[in-house]
Amino acid sequence: MPPVATHTPGGPPTTLGGVRGGDHLVVRPPRGVGGPWTRPPTARHSGHISSGGVDKDVMFVEEDSPALNDRIDAAYRTKYARFGPSYVDPMVADGARAATLKLVPR
Repeated sequence: MPPVATHTPGGPPTTLGGVRGGDHLVVRPPRGVGGPWTRPPTARHSGHISSGGVDKDVMFVEEDSPALNDRIDAAYRTKYARFGPSYVDPMVADGARAATLKLVPR
C-alpha cells in the first residue's frame, strides 16, 4: 500500500505510513496523541485520505485493542523494516500505539 495522505477540514495534507489492521487501514502518527497531526482528526473524527489513486472521505476511529495493536506493530515492523529502527521504533512505541486510528470509509 502506498503512503496515505490525510487531510482534515481546514488543515494541510499530511503523509503518514499506513498498514492494514484487521479489515481496515490504520495510521499512527509517530508523535502520538499529543502530536500536531493527531489533534484535528481526533477532535472531528472525520477527514479525507488519498492513497494509490484512491480518494475517500473517512471517519477516524480510535483503535485500542491490545491484540490488534500487537498485529499492527508486526505489520509496521514488516512493511517498514527497510527504513530501519529510526523509523520503525517510533511507530511501534507506546505513544504511537495510543494514537492508532482506523480509517473507516463514510
